Amino acid sequence: MTLKTIFISTGEVSGDLQGALLIEALKRQGTAAGLELEIVALGGDQMAQAGAKLLGNTTSIGSVGILESLPFVLPTLKVQGRAKQYLRQQPPDLVVLIDYMGPNLSIGSFLKRELPQVPVVYYIAPQEWVWSISKRNTRIIVEMTDIMLAIFPEEARYFVEKGASVSWVGHPLVDRMESSPSREEARATLGIAPEQTAIALLPASRQQEIKYLMPVVFEAAKQLQSQLLDTEQTRVSQSKGEGLRESQADSPLFWIPLSLEAYRHPIEEAVQRYGLQAKVVAGETKEILAAADLAITKSGTVNLELALLDVPQVVFYRVNPFTYWLARTFLKFSIPFMSPPNLVVMRSIVPELLQEQATPENIVRESLELLFNPERRQQTLKDYQEMRQLLGEVGVCDRAAKEIFQLIS
Repeated sequence: MTLKTIFISTGEVSGDLQGALLIEALKRQGTAAGLELEIVALGGDQMAQAGAKLLGNTTSIGSVGILESLPFVLPTLKVQGRAKQYLRQQPPDLVVLIDYMGPNLSIGSFLKRELPQVPVVYYIAPQEWVWSISKRNTRIIVEMTDIMLAIFPEEARYFVEKGASVSWVGHPLVDRMESSPSREEARATLGIAPEQTAIALLPASRQQEIKYLMPVVFEAAKQLQSQLLDTEQTRVSQSKGEGLRESQADSPLFWIPLSLEAYRHPIEEAVQRYGLQAKVVAGETKEILAAADLAITKSGTVNLELALLDVPQVVFYRVNPFTYWLARTFLKFSIPFMSPPNLVVMRSIVPELLQEQATPENIVRESLELLFNPERRQQTLKDYQEMRQLLGEVGVCDRAAKEIFQLIS
């Protein structure tokens, strides 16, 4: 078999997931094409488990915002330096960049300057097509990329208009969610009774989110818990003349999947401080999402996972107030939507609460509406079906892998 080396660069938890899915597809397609692959990467544990040799773990050094990024500048530069040294000494047959805008623009520019013979594929490009405030980054992405593998139709249209060579392959989560359990299977695995209310809380996959998002979502959860348990107490008392059902009282109302084990202590500590009936779980994220009646979640890739599972959700996000002020005042930062489901259809199908709108009271209001208004829930499920049609057919990762092999076979 012919040996080919592929270098993959990505960061953060979501990039690690997408990288792992791609590696699995590359191995499948490589075997079919008679290629033996060596995959070297910047990524995380999921990519390592899929077969990559990691030059650096980048899952915990990502951030959103100007001030928020400062603590990660030196760690990022160190990892970047290690990657560039490897690329100089052992030029791969091809490089795949996945999201991770700042670091990947640096690596892509380095490659075009010093190793122009190495093909560069950008898979899941930064969302310049949503929030570009300068033509410069778009121009750099187009110039340094041999082919772009787009996951959103709007992303593909944007970069084609800017002169890039683009292939729309669809969104990789379509593949991932094929193996998700049903609601019934997930509840059986987690021990959640069919009639029991279960709410997924997804406050953090970055360190900064522990500070800016978790207090908001946990205060909302505290208020929501009080209202839901009071409602249940009244309902059961009226129907049976009894108190709160023992199964409901003793079982968690909230389920919190861990994105990184490093966040377990601050999350569990906050659960105790806010008095939440909550369970923190590692390694069963898909089960928690599939079992939920509702999710209260930060903006991110998980929004699409929830939509593909038909779980109504309330999306929120906050950054440092000074960062937000700088972006709005000087950079004229403005976006139509932040959550991926809304971006796919380019209209509001899930509620977004951003910055000053992301208050516990607003989160509770939207959550109660999605839990108890049948028409609202039904409309959400209908909108999810429309979104699903725009994400492509199953086989996304294999299509991406075939496009990649066209450049090195």
